[in-house]
Amino acid sequence: MPSHNKQKRSIVFFLVPDFSMIAFAMAVEPLRLANLMLGYECYTWRVCSNEGTPVTASNGVEVSATTSLADERRNLSGESRPTMVFVCSGTNVEGYNNKSVLAWLREEHNRGVAVGGLCTGAYVLAKAGLLSGRRCAIHWENLPGFAEAFPKANVFADLYEIDGTVHTCAGGTAALDMMLSLIGEDHDDTLVNRICEMALTDRVRNAHDRQRLPLRARLGVQNAKVLSIIELMEAHLAEPLSLIEIADSAGLSRRQIERLFRQEMGRSPARYYLEIRLDRARHLLIQSPMPVVEVAVACGFVSASHFSKCYRELYDRSPQQERADRKQYQTAA
Repeated sequence: MPSHNKQKRSIVFFLVPDFSMIAFAMAVEPLRLANLMLGYECYTWRVCSNEGTPVTASNGVEVSATTSLADERRNLSGESRPTMVFVCSGTNVEGYNNKSVLAWLREEHNRGVAVGGLCTGAYVLAKAGLLSGRRCAIHWENLPGFAEAFPKANVFADLYEIDGTVHTCAGGTAALDMMLSLIGEDHDDTLVNRICEMALTDRVRNAHDRQRLPLRARLGVQNAKVLSIIELMEAHLAEPLSLIEIADSAGLSRRQIERLFRQEMGRSPARYYLEIRLDRARHLLIQSPMPVVEVAVACGFVSASHFSKCYRELYDRSPQQERADRKQYQTAA
């Protein structure tokens, strides 16, 4: 017979409009499977929204809420007090700034309730002031804008981070890994392995496993020297290295690097470096309110005019048009 003496968890999932359905489902399903395997209700959960009304995910599917913010404020002082609260968000989270929600999250945290964020939920936790000096994780696509907006948060491109009573994950299937980690802490690896078998997943990934495919797979490049140079470039976007500095670090001549990049990447190293800096600039324009001149500086451009010229040449639109188009899309959505 299973022991029912283990700590039980009561979890509130707060849904932000345009939340990530995959992250939400991947967080809830392992809890359901754990209960099934244990033979009793070790994990309970409820879905909350600001007004207690249904919330539409980024894929257009509407999810019903069982409680409202007002309900959860009352629950905090009663028998229905949760042990954890997770903010589930997704696209367009940069513009979400509900002060009542932020105050509620601070109250939950101050009263000893663990808090967490799924996918881009770290944005909401950071706005609530709960990530200063803490390790956190967020989806790699949102990381540049997040790092610029919240410099006091220690953000990483990890699958998930657990810093004290604050839990964050990068979204997608990483929510499954984080929940399995929590279940493993509560019980043991045997239960986790049984859940994995039911969910048809072959392993639990480590918190610090990479989010993105390795450069070798992502770029289709096999040359180790080229890959190491690209990693060096990606680590120095705000203050670009000169080709001489790159050559010294790689132990190659400038001519050798030029030849390797022409062969492997179909462009010069300078051109490739420019493109990845502009790609980061595009993410910042879309995901942060940073002025264009600050985006330019953050991506290693000495002037806004030079940045705009390079941006237009690559994307056939100005940085200002990029941001305006994004705002128009968000409004329409």
